[in-house]
Amino acid sequence: MENQNNLKKPLLSESVDPSSCHQKDVAKKKKLNRSRSAPLIVSLPGDFPTVDHEPNLTSESLFKRLHPSFKKITMYLSFYLLTGGVCFYIVRDQVSGKKTSNSIIDSLYFCMVTMTTVGYGDLVPQSALAKVLACAFVFLGMALVGLVLSHGADYLVEKQQALLIRALQMRKRFQPSDVMKEIESGKVRYKCVVVALILFVLIISGIVFLIFVEKLDALDALYCVCVTMTSLGYGDFSFSTEGGRAFAVLWILMSTICLGQFFLYLAELNTESSQNALIKWVLTRRVTIVDLGAADMDNDGVVDAAEFVLYKLKEMGKITQNDISLVMKGFEELDVDQSGTLSVYDLQQLAS
Repeated sequence: MENQNNLKKPLLSESVDPSSCHQKDVAKKKKLNRSRSAPLIVSLPGDFPTVDHEPNLTSESLFKRLHPSFKKITMYLSFYLLTGGVCFYIVRDQVSGKKTSNSIIDSLYFCMVTMTTVGYGDLVPQSALAKVLACAFVFLGMALVGLVLSHGADYLVEKQQALLIRALQMRKRFQPSDVMKEIESGKVRYKCVVVALILFVLIISGIVFLIFVEKLDALDALYCVCVTMTSLGYGDFSFSTEGGRAFAVLWILMSTICLGQFFLYLAELNTESSQNALIKWVLTRRVTIVDLGAADMDNDGVVDAAEFVLYKLKEMGKITQNDISLVMKGFEELDVDQSGTLSVYDLQQLAS
């Protein structure tokens, strides 16, 4: 019992010199300024989780943290193409249009054109069964494309993003932890740059392939690339050779998803710019008496550093009153003795 009481004793004696009040305020401000983010939690089997304030980030662990569902999406995509290829191969005689000598390539090509809603019209289902299959696979394909856009594409972009930052900072000694900090500081901007570069490579590769394999002139090749990437699919130009369709199976998927991802990041960048403008205005405008009254959470007539920080974060839209209420609820659950502070004693009581 005596040990428990000792855990609740303050580190400073009860008799405090009044002249030290200013020093306490300065110390509080310093605590807020050097406050750290939550440490990395390392779970040990059969024991309580331990923490690591300075995790050793390697390039391997860096990439493992980025969208682990990428493997699952790749599996879904492979299963979709395999199933679609088999189904459309079975009904190949019920699909009319420009065909090559390789029915397997034609089936995969038709499956990809259906999935991405490009729909050139060079292959068209004729029977009722073929039309039902096309309807089913177009909806499944659109759902899968949405899943790829939300997870798989982000994984690839962020992986290339880290490599881009390393290339830009070649002259500096860049640790994996520094890479993560740099990524977080300009995340959307780097994503736009990476996707734009990938999109440029896809456009050039598509034009070159159409010129040399499909024998189109430069303007028609550019026109076909644009029509395909935007999933317009007018049908006047398409991939008609066996090698062209084998190339198109991967290129159409990558180009349409990459273009969608690019516009998504542009919208995100615009939103982030608007939010940064709001933050700048909040931080630079003059504080009024009305602000002090709103920031005074405990109504004691003064605003301390913690209250001011919370008020500014709410004003910037970083947190809401509901967020604060949820955190305070968690604090009250941890504060076993209802003293208004957390100590080792509170955690020991919870553990027991």
